[in-house]
Amino acid sequence: MKILVTGGAGFIGSAVVRYIVQHTRDSVINVDKLTYAGNLESIEPVADSSRYHFARLDICDRAGLDALFAEHQPDAVMHLAAESHVDRSISGPAEFINTNIVGTYTLLEAARQYWNGLNDERRATFRFHHISTDEVYGDLHGTEDLFTETTSYAPSSPYSASKASSDHLVRAWQRTYGLPTLVTNCSNNYGPYHFPEKLIPLVILNALEGKPLPIYGKGDQVRDWLYVEDHARALYEVVTRGEEAETYNIGGHNEKRNLDVVHAICDLLNEMRPPQQNPALNGISDYRQLITFVTDRPGHDQRYAIDAAKVERELGWKPQETFESGIRKTVEWYLVNQKWVNNVKSGAYQSWISQQYGAE
Repeated sequence: MKILVTGGAGFIGSAVVRYIVQHTRDSVINVDKLTYAGNLESIEPVADSSRYHFARLDICDRAGLDALFAEHQPDAVMHLAAESHVDRSISGPAEFINTNIVGTYTLLEAARQYWNGLNDERRATFRFHHISTDEVYGDLHGTEDLFTETTSYAPSSPYSASKASSDHLVRAWQRTYGLPTLVTNCSNNYGPYHFPEKLIPLVILNALEGKPLPIYGKGDQVRDWLYVEDHARALYEVVTRGEEAETYNIGGHNEKRNLDVVHAICDLLNEMRPPQQNPALNGISDYRQLITFVTDRPGHDQRYAIDAAKVERELGWKPQETFESGIRKTVEWYLVNQKWVNNVKSGAYQSWISQQYGAE
């Protein structure tokens, strides 16, 4: 197969690209605008493969998309390109509306025109796989409820509202035009190559530099954590074996309070990079001492939790990593990949962190 992956230089997208090139015989066309979170260094392990091609392109560029479809003739689209950070969506929602809604519409129309021009055999096997988030469902207030594929949408932030909108567009293009689509909604991802504004990489890198570890509110928000390479495997199973017009929820079966996640990271760093060996800590004896509670963000959802029974039952996928094994791999990766980290942490990133959490 030839698979066109949008957002393939981002965190989850790059994991998908690496997985396809390293573990399958398929080819990848990586389409990415290369905004602040897009990083081609995340693709370096497979960039020299003859089955990998990169195109720098905005998914809102219809003419560029038409040319790309015509040139590469993909058998499937995996649509991951999105603005994805809740905090950024609160301070600047316009980009989220443009990329996540207008961009998805533009890509759908380009894919539909391309699909309509295929012969019957290729039309029957073509797939448009839209990768979304569990945040479209809002939050869960009980301790036992789980998001299923039929849970009603109730997005809380500009980010989740824009992703909910894109989900609706994808399903409408299937229902109205017959475009063979699939949708997946995943829980919080973590792992290597994660842009350091998100909780886990932010905590790891701030801790190593002896900076405060900012936690919203009391840190009692609960998330289901999914190791990104497990997610990439699941997405490949869906695009190659999933049923047209179906939705699959993908979760890690790892519900943790944010505070417990930070504690786990601190404990691993105490083991792997002992405080007494880190001059940046200035005599601090435990990374937990860096924890700082900050004002909670507006509309902060309390709990997310995925019921992934359908994807397990129908496609045989299960996560291979527990939270304990995955978070250990993640901390180890950041400790040995300082070059990637240093190249990512540009001046623009530092300014945003300062603005979001206050001067350090």
